[in-house]
Amino acid sequence: MKFSENWLRSLVNPAVDRDTLCHRLTMAGLEVEGVEALGDGLAGVRVGEIVECEKHPNADKLRVCRVSVGEGEPLLIVCGAPNARLGLKAPVATIGAQLPNGMAIKQAALRGVESFGMLCSAKELGLDADASGLMELPADAPTGLALAEYLALPDASIELKMTPNRPDCLGLRGLAYDVAALFGAPLQDVGAAPVAIVSAAVRGVHLDAAADCPRYLGRVIEGIAPAAASPLWLKERLRRAGLRPISAVVDVTAYVMLELGQPMHAFDNAKLDGDIHARRATAGEKLALLDGSEVTLDDSFLVIADASRAVALAGIMGGLDSRVTDATTDVFLESAHFAPASIMGRARKLGLHTDASHRFERGVDPDLPRLALERATELLLQIVGGKAGPVVEAVAPEHLPARHAVPLRRQRLGRVLGMDVADAEVERILRALGMDVQATGQGWSVTPPSRRFDIEIEEDLIEEVVRVHGYERVPTRAPSGQLRLNLAPEAQVPADRVRTQLVADGYYEAVCYSFVAKDWLQRWSREAGAVALANPLSADLAVMRTSLLPGLVEALKHNANRQQERIRLFEIARVFQTGSDAPVETRRVAAVACGRAVPEHRGGDKRAVDYYDLKADLEKLVALAGGRAEFHPLDRPEFHPGRSAEVRVDGAFLGYIGALHPRLLKALDLDQDVYAFELDLDGLTAGRLPEAAELSRFPQVRRDIAVVLPETVTWGQVETVLRGVGGAVLRDLLVFDRYSGTGLGSGLKSLAIGLILQDSYRTLTDQEADHIVASAVAALERECGGRLRG
Repeated sequence: MKFSENWLRSLVNPAVDRDTLCHRLTMAGLEVEGVEALGDGLAGVRVGEIVECEKHPNADKLRVCRVSVGEGEPLLIVCGAPNARLGLKAPVATIGAQLPNGMAIKQAALRGVESFGMLCSAKELGLDADASGLMELPADAPTGLALAEYLALPDASIELKMTPNRPDCLGLRGLAYDVAALFGAPLQDVGAAPVAIVSAAVRGVHLDAAADCPRYLGRVIEGIAPAAASPLWLKERLRRAGLRPISAVVDVTAYVMLELGQPMHAFDNAKLDGDIHARRATAGEKLALLDGSEVTLDDSFLVIADASRAVALAGIMGGLDSRVTDATTDVFLESAHFAPASIMGRARKLGLHTDASHRFERGVDPDLPRLALERATELLLQIVGGKAGPVVEAVAPEHLPARHAVPLRRQRLGRVLGMDVADAEVERILRALGMDVQATGQGWSVTPPSRRFDIEIEEDLIEEVVRVHGYERVPTRAPSGQLRLNLAPEAQVPADRVRTQLVADGYYEAVCYSFVAKDWLQRWSREAGAVALANPLSADLAVMRTSLLPGLVEALKHNANRQQERIRLFEIARVFQTGSDAPVETRRVAAVACGRAVPEHRGGDKRAVDYYDLKADLEKLVALAGGRAEFHPLDRPEFHPGRSAEVRVDGAFLGYIGALHPRLLKALDLDQDVYAFELDLDGLTAGRLPEAAELSRFPQVRRDIAVVLPETVTWGQVETVLRGVGGAVLRDLLVFDRYSGTGLGSGLKSLAIGLILQDSYRTLTDQEADHIVASAVAALERECGGRLRG
């Protein structure tokens, strides 16, 4: 948003200098991005009139001019501008003047002709970027008048970096409200009394897409003077706001947009057919725009159409065929309110960005169109004449934004800001911003003006108060209060201990995506309960993972495809399942391994990793919390049925371990065995506090037995039976041999088991040890169908 400082001061003129004005605007959230001073250093520059103009005798591109400056004899000036001509009025820098670009004006000889001054372009005076010729002034410009006085200089072109929530400040009127509130200065609000209706010409308007365009106003103005030029003051305000003057009608609509913030458009009334309709475009509908391009539309676009065709792209740009030209004598002025959602993204879809779309995308005051139409009519009648017809309006009140009162509590205001703001100051600020303020018992009830879409909740009002009152007044003191440490239970094993143990065992930590492809989970038979994303980044990241293993195995495959012979990876992260109210998150730890069991070394051990390697690593993790892992038969489709197990601790389910099923390996395009485990992290790390116990001073007794058991009996079952018989005296168990084959019979195996016995209070006798062993063998026969091997 760029504007003229003098233009703003014509609406509200605080008694501060330019630097203070810009600083306060920035501190109030309206960041000043740039300031370009205009008209400084124009002392000695006057309005001149060329009274004689002849070709230079010694140069084809130069002219010798005599220029009147209102007093004395006309000055002899040599000029090379192509538009220098008899009767032209242009700025003249007299001898002794110092131009803004640093040029000092002196008497000089150009190709043998003395020159006593310089006729200037707008660029040389620092007023515009145009250096194509002399700056042409209106024919009625007073000859000899100081140029600064004539152009109302000095001035400044100020550019604001507007945030999307303040579209009201995309017009000088909205900005003036903020300046009036900041400085307590009186506001000269923009107004326009309805003009006299002297023409019966009307054109009907209809809302065929009322939700997208809930208000549309139009007026016919007949008999304008198409050759009339915009007045200098209007052109200068447009230039200083960064817009190029084009023609009187177009300039007026641009001026009203900058002044009020309401984009408008003028049609050549003779080029319209029948009534005007605000409707959705039809698929494939084409429209030639003012910039000369032709666009193909779909039904997401809103258009302004007459009875036969679309004549404008609503809220973005007018159509080429119905534009105002130098031959236009009757115009149809439109002023409408478009819903932001109907304009958002449409211009970008066509590779466009216009001042109108910039405003309508953010939101324009729905009550502004009538004021803007009356203001534009007033200016047009002053500049180009004509006869105004009645205003025709179509409105759908149910689709217009509604204003609601927002409560502001005095106590809440003080608590958020950390300071008290006087009630009178709060009311002054809010009323200066155009809000309706009603006092209540706890504070105020505030109804924002229709232009302030951003005021919806109490915090919005608090922000309005503090930004005007001054952020620098907010006290800078640290908050006080007691902080309570969130201590983990003493028995809980930190996740970092698990991480450290796995790293010590040769695993590398991986971090995989929480989003995975749905077919990944289907391949792993883990798709049940998967949480689907409403707006996934891609089809490969469409659901939340229900297991860590698919991502880890994919990372393993990535490394294996790059000739890594020994791969060990782990991840500690969350998995997700659908819940009754919200997705359920569970912390898991998972590990995968393939390749060599140990790193390559001179010993030459090339044994591949197996189930027992991974089982040993898992048991170390369980031991961190003082637990003992129990392994039970597992039947899951992703694991090998003969080389996998369900893991439990104290009877509670913990997770799975085993070799991946060959069918899954084939589907994943892996040509070697892969072993994996996945455990519930909270269950793994839920430990128990250690208890001190006296070490026995008495010797251990070891008894070895060989027991023949059915192949279906697991070591977990055997261990449970033996520990139940041995009780506290049985300190440890170990298996040191396993045999199956000749001599035992089909379906049988032999386990050689060492029983370590020790009492804390006395030395066990041989009879006591033998009795325990006999009881153990009897229990195995009874519970497991075993027998002592003879």
